[in-house]
Amino acid sequence: MRRIIIGILLLLAALGGVAWWVSHPSAVSSELTLYGNVDLRQVSLAFVDSQRIVSEAVEEGDRVHKGQVLAQLDTSRLEPQIDEVAAQIAAQKAVVERLHHGTRPQEIAQARANLDAAQADAVNARRQYARRKTLLASAASSQQDVDNAQAAMQVADAQVQVMQKALDLAIAGPRAEDIAQAEAQLRAIEAQMALLRRQLADARLVSPVDGIVQSRLLEPGDMASPQRPVFSIAITTPKWVRAYVPETDLAQVHPGMPAIITTDGLPGTQFRGWVGFISPVAEFTPKTVQTPELRTSLVFEVRVFVKDPSDDLRLGMPVTVTFPAADAAAAASATRSQGREAIPQTAPDRRP
Repeated sequence: MRRIIIGILLLLAALGGVAWWVSHPSAVSSELTLYGNVDLRQVSLAFVDSQRIVSEAVEEGDRVHKGQVLAQLDTSRLEPQIDEVAAQIAAQKAVVERLHHGTRPQEIAQARANLDAAQADAVNARRQYARRKTLLASAASSQQDVDNAQAAMQVADAQVQVMQKALDLAIAGPRAEDIAQAEAQLRAIEAQMALLRRQLADARLVSPVDGIVQSRLLEPGDMASPQRPVFSIAITTPKWVRAYVPETDLAQVHPGMPAIITTDGLPGTQFRGWVGFISPVAEFTPKTVQTPELRTSLVFEVRVFVKDPSDDLRLGMPVTVTFPAADAAAAASATRSQGREAIPQTAPDRRP
């Protein structure tokens, strides 16, 4: 009887283990392994303007740093234009300063002296007119002489008014509108200078990132243009592995999941990484799930970022990505939990 009870207990324990294994398959699953290739970001560098290349400072395979000058354009036509605009700026600045300083005391004194001279001429013209008019009564002068003296007197009076207005303008100084116009012209010339200096700076091709020169596409003497890249630079940081996970194993991978990367070219060397991107769309044919038999042929792109401080991994190198079994099981469990939370609880059917 005792042996029967022990046998029944062992049987129940075995059945419980089988039930637990069926309900928790991911806990005993093996580690997940993917295969992919090392991928890098690439930058194609081209000049902003069209001009002839005069020099290049790097070769293919050279390591470059952010801000490093890689190539230089011909600036022999640009530099004289900068000198010309610089002279225009200096001249216009002098005009603005003159207007701001106003009329000089010497100019005001000159305008006052001109007014005094015009007033003296007007007094003399009046006397001449009065004398001719007196002589006309005694027939000692003709009517023509009187008319000429009268016209000279009127001209002298008008000249006095002209000189008076000139003195008033000299005292008042330049108009505010004239000053604003001169300042606007100065700003326009300075903007032209800024554009030329920008073009001079763009004549140097500067690396925007740290990386390695992959391709040198143009040589000194070639005509550069914005549509023709001069260098192709591979960005060494960050690196990632482009791999593909089958649809059946997709639940075992999640963003941020740690991974181990190995390659046949470096036996015994392991690189640490983590999942940074999982494609939301299946790739290869068919593009969408059609039948249960075709679901296994669907794969999803996964990008696993990798730490490579010694720069051992090269672009396109085949690698193996391994996810520890514990992490894969945790990912699958988290996915199932999220799925259960997403299912809404329906109310019981209370119909009779």
